Amino acid sequence: MSQTVVSKSDVRGTASGVMFMAFFGTVWADIGIGGLKGWGSIYLLILAVMIGAVLFTSGIALIKGSRNLSNNTSAYSSKNVGKWFNIVFAIEFVLIIIAAVVCNSIGHFDWFFPIMAIIVGAHFFLLAYLFQVKAYYVTGSLLCLLAIVTLLFVPLEVNLGKHQVNTWWLLIGFGSMLILWATSVVILSMGRKLLGMAQNE
Repeated sequence: MSQTVVSKSDVRGTASGVMFMAFFGTVWADIGIGGLKGWGSIYLLILAVMIGAVLFTSGIALIKGSRNLSNNTSAYSSKNVGKWFNIVFAIEFVLIIIAAVVCNSIGHFDWFFPIMAIIVGAHFFLLAYLFQVKAYYVTGSLLCLLAIVTLLFVPLEVNLGKHQVNTWWLLIGFGSMLILWATSVVILSMGRKLLGMAQNE
């Protein structure tokens, strides 16, 4: 019976996913905090940075743990995955810039973050196929669903007592934060499992 061999690149690939989700989850948290319009912002920002840092550091720990593993993945395969990842990332970046310019030019910049969440969510479907990570399909679906529901059914602003908040930024920001951080934890679990398998080989 053949045995699956876990390589250094396998573990480091999951570590990169953990760190990307941790970082961009923290960025989305800042957007959600912006929707609060100054209400408790500094404390929430500190908390978000701390959580993001813990997840990011966990990714670094995976990389350190993989130092002594063999790298049996072909250079051609790794190069192709890296190339397509860069292409997907570049397309995502260009679409986000276009969305920002268009939303600003028509005077509806509040639409930008929901649209950006849809773009980011769509790019996860491509990443799921590229890296063969089924969890990314769930991540992409949740991000798109969150943005669409927010746009269709949630008022742009609400009053909490005498304080007005931007509901779209609040829901999209904190919702995307939770989705990406949850994905980070899932990928971290996968990475630790791979590392454990490799160390027991």
